[in-house]
Amino acid sequence: MDLSVTHPTKNDTTWFCCQLGAREHYSIPRALKQAGQLGALLTDAWVQPESLVKKIPVSSLKSLGDRHHPNLSNTEVYSFTNQLILFEVQQRLQRTESWPRMISRNNWYQGQIIKKLKQLSSQNPHHKKILFSYSYAALEIFKYAKSQGWQTILGQIDPGVEEEKIVIEEFQKDQTLAPDWQPVPQKYWQDWQLECELSDRILVNSEWSKKLLVKGGVEETKIKVVPLVYQAPKNVDDFTRKYPAQFTKERPLRVLFLGLITLRKGIRACLEAIAPLVDDETIEFWFVGSQQINIPEEFHNRKNIHWVGSVPRSETANYYRQADVFLFPSLSDGFGLTQLEAQAWQLPIIASNRCGDVVTDGEDGVVLSDVSGEEIRRSLLQLKSQPELLQKFADAIQPKPQFSLEYLSQSLQKLTVSA
Repeated sequence: MDLSVTHPTKNDTTWFCCQLGAREHYSIPRALKQAGQLGALLTDAWVQPESLVKKIPVSSLKSLGDRHHPNLSNTEVYSFTNQLILFEVQQRLQRTESWPRMISRNNWYQGQIIKKLKQLSSQNPHHKKILFSYSYAALEIFKYAKSQGWQTILGQIDPGVEEEKIVIEEFQKDQTLAPDWQPVPQKYWQDWQLECELSDRILVNSEWSKKLLVKGGVEETKIKVVPLVYQAPKNVDDFTRKYPAQFTKERPLRVLFLGLITLRKGIRACLEAIAPLVDDETIEFWFVGSQQINIPEEFHNRKNIHWVGSVPRSETANYYRQADVFLFPSLSDGFGLTQLEAQAWQLPIIASNRCGDVVTDGEDGVVLSDVSGEEIRRSLLQLKSQPELLQKFADAIQPKPQFSLEYLSQSLQKLTVSA
């Protein structure tokens, strides 16, 4: 592949966007391309729609089918798909555990990126160079960028080490829910702290993330809050949400929890909330997502509790449409994209106050003052007894401009000016 970067840029600024995985549906490189400043996207895998890679019968590689975006089709994209497949097969044969495998993958990825950056470094010699990379896979890349005199911007994917302290505290409250849970290796956090030190700017998706990063010792002046980008499916315009006059045994209130079922996502508080409601036939609970806890026996084989397990992204819309309220009680979240997915289907949310600001309390949903079983149950019972309140919330949900690609693009331009 020709390594020259020929696309025109504005303001004599060129961004190199380094991305492990398909995080945020490639919103950062898409926004940079829209601004005419994307020099190249460097990523671990890039799979064209017609690629035979999608047919490889290995479960750990199925997600590679999502490693593409049509809006980046005419962009300089450099990937290492074949090498990644070989790496994953080797790790599988060696039966490495999850954390060592993740750290090894991050290190392998950074080595590949640096090789490619060395080839690209001489392009547009008179342009200011900015390198963007997501957290936990940026340290060596940033070291190279700094050696070239480039500016560095870190995309912080979560609230960092302070978030883990919250999860540790939750684990200690009831170790039977996740007896195999282990904290992150210390070197993981040490490398992350060095990433933050090498960053000129740090992008986070919520004020909550900023708060915890500052608490964890990150320099506040480096941090910029920019919300996630979300583009609703086209068919949401054909959907209208209507509620019954009351919830009954024949038409119960349908409560949806969609996402990883983990301690961090607030599952303990959820179970505390629904424990007194397991025999209430006017309310039912749908848990959709990978189960990473031991589900207590009293929540098995209940008519009004459905443990669905993990489903493909293409099927999640069905659950949003069928639900009456979305439960998002996370103990800590960098943002919580499922909130925007739910609102796209006019689905009111009972949301944590420890995540991205999506819900306006009392207007289009409920924001919990405390993530506890008592608070969750109180909100559920109120909404069950007042379907008209749910209808009011649903009717009030409107697209918000701060979650658009245009807003992200403008924010990145302001960041460029101030950097």
